[in-house]
Amino acid sequence: MGSHSGDYEWFITLAELQHVTAAAEQLHVAQPTLTRMLARLERQLGASLFERRGKRLSLNAYGRIFYRHARRAQLELDSARRAIDDLANPAVGEMRLGFLRSFGAKVVPRLIADFTKTSPRVAFALKEGAAEWIGDLVSSGSLDVGLVSPRPIRPTLAWRSLFRQRLGIAVPPGHRLAGAAAVSMRQLSDEPFVAMHAGFGMRQLLDQLCAAAQFEPRIVLESANLATTVGLVGAGLGISLIPIDGGRDASGIVTLPLADADAYRDVGMIWNSTRPLSRPARDFIASAAAVQQSDDGNA
Repeated sequence: MGSHSGDYEWFITLAELQHVTAAAEQLHVAQPTLTRMLARLERQLGASLFERRGKRLSLNAYGRIFYRHARRAQLELDSARRAIDDLANPAVGEMRLGFLRSFGAKVVPRLIADFTKTSPRVAFALKEGAAEWIGDLVSSGSLDVGLVSPRPIRPTLAWRSLFRQRLGIAVPPGHRLAGAAAVSMRQLSDEPFVAMHAGFGMRQLLDQLCAAAQFEPRIVLESANLATTVGLVGAGLGISLIPIDGGRDASGIVTLPLADADAYRDVGMIWNSTRPLSRPARDFIASAAAVQQSDDGNA
């Protein structure tokens, strides 16, 4: 395979796109060159790897075996290149971090400030959004690490727990429960709720807590921002599930702790377990975990 010996990116691309012209374009090689590379590989292996229908290709049984191993080999080679690069250029580069908006005020600045002490040459690219969306971006490789809650259930996302936050109910000051020391979800079955949109972690937690208390929440307004949610509660438009972060109540609302046993959210980091992590991402995960160990969780 000449200069492509041991590097199967071209074959993987061909197998995934199933089309010689499309693969040649993506790889920036001439179509006849790609056809020759495939013919040479098939000669070396003594078997044809594709069923051919004109320019369309689909892997046959031999091709599927080779594809599986080629992908594994490619991951190993990528890891080797990255390890060599890490050794030659210590922790330089970019760390692409996604997080929930509610972590933007305290948690994220603190973790970045701590990391920057030991890795000053790493630049950060930040994205804020819903937990599900961040999970998608981490899965697709557009983000290195996500800071989310609750823990996602996708098998390809690795998880490292950072801390646990208690959950409470935000009510307007004149509410019938405003003077209570704590409330349980069952007391709230008739209340109008202001909730986050579907796809947000807090919405998922609200649905779970209501299901455990055997009622479906009556949702009167939906928001994509926790600060807006709190504002809507303050205006008397409903009550809302919010994290208790150890700070004082936002003005215009009263936060009541929830007495339910599962009224907390686990906050942690996610990354794609099927791709090699960059050096900055590995270092950031280790640094964030160390910060939280020395902390009481009210980051």
